[in-house]
Amino acid sequence: MRDVRRPSPVVVCVDFGSTFTKAVLVDVERGDLVARADHPTTLPAADGTGDVLDGYDACLAQLAEQDPRARDAEVLACSSAGGGLRIAVVGNEELVTAEAGRRVALSSGGKVVAVLSGGLDADRHGELRAAAPDVLLLVGGTDGGNSAQLVGDADFLAAARWPGPVVVAGDVESRARVAAALEESQTPYVLADNVVPQIGVLAPDSARAAIREMFLAHVIGGKHLSKRADFVAMVRGATPDVVLTGVELLARGLDEARAGAGDVVVVDVGGATTDVHSVVELDPEVGAGLSREVVATTPVTRTVEGDLGMRWSAVTTVAAGQLDHLTSAAERRHADPGFLPDDADGRAVDEAIAAAAIEVALKRHAGRSKVVLSPEGRVVERTGKDLREVELLVGSGGVLRHGEPDAVRRMLLPATGQHDGGWQLPRAPRIVVDHDYVLAAAGLLAADHPETAHRLLTGLRERRVGHE
Repeated sequence: MRDVRRPSPVVVCVDFGSTFTKAVLVDVERGDLVARADHPTTLPAADGTGDVLDGYDACLAQLAEQDPRARDAEVLACSSAGGGLRIAVVGNEELVTAEAGRRVALSSGGKVVAVLSGGLDADRHGELRAAAPDVLLLVGGTDGGNSAQLVGDADFLAAARWPGPVVVAGDVESRARVAAALEESQTPYVLADNVVPQIGVLAPDSARAAIREMFLAHVIGGKHLSKRADFVAMVRGATPDVVLTGVELLARGLDEARAGAGDVVVVDVGGATTDVHSVVELDPEVGAGLSREVVATTPVTRTVEGDLGMRWSAVTTVAAGQLDHLTSAAERRHADPGFLPDDADGRAVDEAIAAAAIEVALKRHAGRSKVVLSPEGRVVERTGKDLREVELLVGSGGVLRHGEPDAVRRMLLPATGQHDGGWQLPRAPRIVVDHDYVLAAAGLLAADHPETAHRLLTGLRERRVGHE
């Protein structure tokens, strides 16, 4: 087996996507992207043939044609192949710890397949098994608060011999009791800090790191996507988690001398979902006079809209965008996810579906503000994440990467500016498109090659739509 981690002047960064495997070759000494390639993702077939690395081998051959150094380069990868990272959340109250757990799971790069609250029983256990999560996030109780349900849920999972990995991120004073139950049942688990140490505080970082650990230790190999040990050695995290790391670096930079872009939003339009990543530094004075939130907003946020997409979710996208005249076209795309338009009319339909997915996804992520009457008088009440001062809007996804500059503007601009209803959308951001999969590459390089990652992102943010 080739050593995929040894130091080299170039690094291959790979994203094993659900549809396409994308690879870029980065010169880490110069901080340049020197080659790129893609190939349909090759998932194992039911008869045992096929391997996810078959598609990677095809990408590597393309890279080597452009630069022979790719053959012996270090390899770093992220993956959402085979369904990505499926996370279930079990918590106390639906509106507090379970909701906090859901937000943490999303920011960890997972697809949330179940959110259960109120205590595990036979029926909820059945729901949990049917959801088939890769990782279970167990939360509940503020630190030093009522942890009876957290302990009860852990005891239930232990008695049921829950087979999958568990991340425990509830009341820290109950961790020893929870750990003892899971230890006795030989359930793989990791202890993390409480995601809600007190009401109004959301602390995702420790749980996010624990989920990443479980993804690497149990999920990547457990999906049996490859018979070769190379695959497990390559993968550093779930693709959305890695991309969010890249978005954080894009926004914040490394230090004062190597600054970031400021507040950033990334919208990624896929065939089944539209993801929104944002890094927006919160103004501590904004909360004054507003209604108190039991689950706080955090600077780093990711949302996934499972009903908004270009193919599998096309029908629900045109419904959400009130594009009833496109229902038949959307049904065709849903029935044939591989459909590619070959004329101007077909491309215009794709453009309209994408614009609807982008606007609705950003509105859901941003929420809105409105004036309400309270005992203290008139106050501004906000929901979601205020994106109005965002300085950079990055588009991602095939429909944007392959779109002409004017089409890209038509897809992204309707989701900016002033909107009726108090929507907190970006007012006047600079717009760029991540044509070269730089965000994923930067997220992969951030730990070991931070200077290179920063240079790649600087190149991305300095682009303008229409300037390659």
